[in-house]
Amino acid sequence: MNVEHFANVVENLPPEQALDAVLAAGESTRVCLTSSFQAEDMAVLHMLRKRIPDVPVLFLDTGYHFPQTYEYRDRMTKLWSLRLLNVLPSRTVPEQESAFGILYQTDPTRCCQLRKVEPLLGALEPFDVWFTGLRREQSPTRKNLKKVELHRLPTGKQLWKVSLLADWKWEQVWDYTNANGISHLPQYDEGYLSIGCQPCTALPVDPNNPRSGRWGGTKLECGIHTFSKRAEA
Repeated sequence: MNVEHFANVVENLPPEQALDAVLAAGESTRVCLTSSFQAEDMAVLHMLRKRIPDVPVLFLDTGYHFPQTYEYRDRMTKLWSLRLLNVLPSRTVPEQESAFGILYQTDPTRCCQLRKVEPLLGALEPFDVWFTGLRREQSPTRKNLKKVELHRLPTGKQLWKVSLLADWKWEQVWDYTNANGISHLPQYDEGYLSIGCQPCTALPVDPNNPRSGRWGGTKLECGIHTFSKRAEA
């Protein structure tokens, strides 16, 4: 398949048509979605479940999430009968803090590497297509995001990374969830726009950058969307 041509075709399609094009491309025997249960993830999951009711949902269970996030995850998993895969780090929170101290305070990049990136590396290996809720509007680091990209993991494995909502604005996400009766994380009602681990999530300081409340403004990405590289085939 000509990756660039396919990506260009999909780029101009609305999300559900883009989804159908990806699933029809023959690369979709093993599909997953990474989800932190934010609104974008729930919109993509809603679309996916219409076509693949038991799509695996990969949740990076760092042990540091808001209690509200865990409650919402469990409630939606039961309500939607989700095939939830909790992706766990090699160390528990007490084990990591005993070995290295409070890394989210002293070295948040290493904390993300240990509790998010490394676990996800192994979790993605069985899959051919990786759906995400990423949008260009979310951060300056995502402004060049394409709806369909071929990525290579550090092991050499290649998989499609698909971000159906890449060109959506926040209002479109909210309109979709409201129109489809999808509840949302309660943190949104408190003014949060990007919700991750509790110690590293604050209200956004820049209204034009939803992720400006993450990691005390020291960085914008945890690493799970930067460790893999775009590939060509």
